[in-house]
Amino acid sequence: MNKEVIPCLEVCANSYRSALAAQNGGAKRVEFCDNLAEGGTTPSYGQLALAKKNLSIEIWPIIRPRGGDFLYSEMEFEIMKEDIKICKSLNCDGVVIGILNADGTIDKERCAELIQLAEPMGVAFHRAFDMSNDMDQALEDLISLQIKRVLTSGGASSAILGAEKIAQLVKRANGQITIMPGAGINENNIKTLIDRTGATQFHASAKAFVSSKMEFRNTETKMGSIEDEYRYELTSENKVKALVDVINNAFNLKENIPGK
Repeated sequence: MNKEVIPCLEVCANSYRSALAAQNGGAKRVEFCDNLAEGGTTPSYGQLALAKKNLSIEIWPIIRPRGGDFLYSEMEFEIMKEDIKICKSLNCDGVVIGILNADGTIDKERCAELIQLAEPMGVAFHRAFDMSNDMDQALEDLISLQIKRVLTSGGASSAILGAEKIAQLVKRANGQITIMPGAGINENNIKTLIDRTGATQFHASAKAFVSSKMEFRNTETKMGSIEDEYRYELTSENKVKALVDVINNAFNLKENIPGK
């Protein structure tokens, strides 16, 4: 049986600064990633090293070598293994993986190899789960692999829209794995998810835009594909705090903000 039952918030942190904001807002852990616009990719060594050196919050990096689908080449799989070794060397609390076969089933063989390599770190499964061809079977596969928790929107574009399926997954899991709703969660809808799904752990980016302090701005060219390169996203401590407050109130928990 899965022992992880304490209600909490996990924040999808896109940087060391975001992870710090998550900690200060009262989140239990971060799914540490880069490139949120692509659904998250593995963060740099430098980001992870600073986070582990200076933060007390749990650090769970995503192990994803690129955006796009979850069918990886041999070269990409080797990169994932090397990234897990780095995470282990930095004493990360766990890693977050997700690999599918071409037919949409969980790639149990490769996942098992990564899980073994990651020991003694914990292993969670990200929203590649939502892209599987049969979420009920995928859940059974993850349970058999002894995955700690799975992030899911219930296969919908947001957790609210997938709430009914999430509730079914929570019942099906029966405590053997944590079902963690994610996608589009904010302080205005998380109570609805708590009431409708029976879930106890939740995932949100809690992000806000930060304006650039550049005085000179070249408006004739661009370096990337985003619409406005003179602003960027960071986790908002206030948004994290608002989410944590709702969770604490819903489960009658005392406030517990690390570092405060």
